[in-house]
Amino acid sequence: MEEYYFYTEGLTVGYHGVPLIKNIKISLKKGEILTLIGPNGAGKTTILRSIIKQLKPLGGVVVLDGKETEQISRKELSRKLSVVLTERVRPEMMTCKEVVATGRYPYTGKFGVLSKEDWKLVDEAMELVHIHELADRDFSKTSDGQKQRVMLARAICQQPDIIILDEPTSFLDIRYKLEFLSIIQNMSRERNLSVIMSLHELDLAGRISDKIACVRGDKVDRFGTPEEIFTQGYIPQLYQMTTGSYDERTGDLELPKTEGEPKVFVIAGNGTGTAVFRKLQRKRVPFVTGILWENDLDYPAAKALATEVISVKPFGRIEEKEIQKAKEWIKKCDKVICTLDVEKSGEFAKPLSGLFEMCK
Repeated sequence: MEEYYFYTEGLTVGYHGVPLIKNIKISLKKGEILTLIGPNGAGKTTILRSIIKQLKPLGGVVVLDGKETEQISRKELSRKLSVVLTERVRPEMMTCKEVVATGRYPYTGKFGVLSKEDWKLVDEAMELVHIHELADRDFSKTSDGQKQRVMLARAICQQPDIIILDEPTSFLDIRYKLEFLSIIQNMSRERNLSVIMSLHELDLAGRISDKIACVRGDKVDRFGTPEEIFTQGYIPQLYQMTTGSYDERTGDLELPKTEGEPKVFVIAGNGTGTAVFRKLQRKRVPFVTGILWENDLDYPAAKALATEVISVKPFGRIEEKEIQKAKEWIKKCDKVICTLDVEKSGEFAKPLSGLFEMCK
């Protein structure tokens, strides 16, 4: 295990002596990002709190930079590891800059006096997360999203080797989610910062993570790269989904399809049909669509929302049987919607020319 900067071996966590998750085995190297995913209440936060010594593990070890964390003093640990948790921080009468500056306390003497170099690092951290304009603002009067970025700056100016974040994007809008995670990713690459965090946004977890740990039941059910985790059918199983669908390839979530006899036939392709499929689902209109290649941008939503999808294998040839099946459905349906621009689709639409004729 020497090649890993961080790892756990046989780690068991829980409360009041009662195990919640057993035999946790996760690891990461310097500069890697590890994300915990799983249902609400699965124990992701409990794992993070045990890693940072806020909770005492019920068994096993956490190893950081070659040493078990139980053997590392709190002051030494605070220099190697910084934390951003979801719990609200309520400092009294402190500006945002003063809150960020508390990240330097592990490096100050017993009086907590910051040097010019310390304040320079505080300013750099605030610039890095784009909150310098909040420097003199009362921390308690900032938004949840701004507070989260202030706490990230605080963690950054601590100059850790590893940072722990519990649902760091929960209070951020889409712009700041991407900015926040982009900062994390850049720091992991440029400063060799290791990151362990929990996320609810599966699409973002799949994009930013080097490793993913899936918490399910009383164990880490899977641990590996995003490509190893996001395999067909696994995420609905992990989250015990009973309605709707999730496509691991695209990260798309879809509501349940409308049941009943189809009233509409949709000729789509090249990603032009997905919005129409979702509109029909909202209006509770059952529909059929085709003819789609199974690698078409419209195929995941079609498969999730349509009563039937007439399709062919990726790059396959559209045969007469698929064309006839589509024509039969067109005759049965009350309405046909074509999302393709026939004139601009060129060779793509040529096999469907017979269907276009029926729509005139």
